[in-house]
Amino acid sequence: MARTVDSDGLIRLLSPDTPLAPCYIVSGDEILLQTESLDAIRQTARTHGHLQRHSFSFDGRSDWSEVFHAAQSVSLFGDKHTIEITIPTGKPGKAGGEALLRIAELIAANEVPDSLFMLQLPRLDKATRNSKWAQAISNVGVWVDVPTIERHALTAWLSTRLRQQQQHASTETLEWLVEKVEGNLLAAYQEIAKLALLHPAGELSLDDVQRAVLDVARYNIFDLRDAMLAGEAKRALTILRGLEGEGEALPLVLWAVGDEIRLLARLAQAQQAGSDLNTELRKHRIFGRREQLVRRCLQRIPTQSWLPALHHAHDIDRLIKGLSPQGRLSDVWQETARLVLRVAITEQRRPHR
Repeated sequence: MARTVDSDGLIRLLSPDTPLAPCYIVSGDEILLQTESLDAIRQTARTHGHLQRHSFSFDGRSDWSEVFHAAQSVSLFGDKHTIEITIPTGKPGKAGGEALLRIAELIAANEVPDSLFMLQLPRLDKATRNSKWAQAISNVGVWVDVPTIERHALTAWLSTRLRQQQQHASTETLEWLVEKVEGNLLAAYQEIAKLALLHPAGELSLDDVQRAVLDVARYNIFDLRDAMLAGEAKRALTILRGLEGEGEALPLVLWAVGDEIRLLARLAQAQQAGSDLNTELRKHRIFGRREQLVRRCLQRIPTQSWLPALHHAHDIDRLIKGLSPQGRLSDVWQETARLVLRVAITEQRRPHR
């Protein structure tokens, strides 16, 4: 099969009248676009009868046996399965690589016809993308390359998103918005969603957009991010409770927190591997005050603490979707507070689950 598309191409592929691929691999660093792609696959899968869902998060030392048990189990009600596998680091390890090769073989032999596989990965480096397991799984599914929206492309992206909600604005207005959100895609998404709520379809003036953007709530997710990075635990929890009280959407809060944790994990791993931190910061477009906060945070928290934090964020995503990960609180906001404290806490001891 071996087909590669971007996130927009994926949407065009998905249809209740078009057969699903047996496997979708969603890879990229833009959490917003990655989440939208995964949600689109899930929604289409439900229309095709994939009503049972299994979710796993693995690293290089995980046991993959439960995946095969889920794939080969038979529902009493004849429902099909969706099996979601997240590898936050993009490195499945030897056992994981062998498991993915086996999954590719099962799919190719049509031995798991009732199972739809969804693999969630960060953007892979060239060597990992060319590995045996990545090539094998790509050959039996659709590889979704989630694009990275650079700052220079954000104006066009905003224009497209506005058209999707029957709104449009001048280039001057869009460039003002790009400057205001500092090139951050998640912040841009938040402002576009706000404009859809505040204004009807049609032309948006610069004054409309400025009033909507500048009329901000007392708390925002970027204050939360900065408080975490700065190790200001009390302030971070105050902001989180404020966001909850103001009715902020929890998935949006998790996008901001989880995206920052994944970025810090990659920076820590690169630094541990001998890469130049200055180069890595430039590559990830981290400048100014945020750069200072990121540097201090990396000095404060041990590298080995980041992978458990990534798994924690994934578990909260599962909680939001109605699942019950072992060892997590049933109150999703309280569990998010625990995740925030993993980064904001000043004294870091041994990594915990």
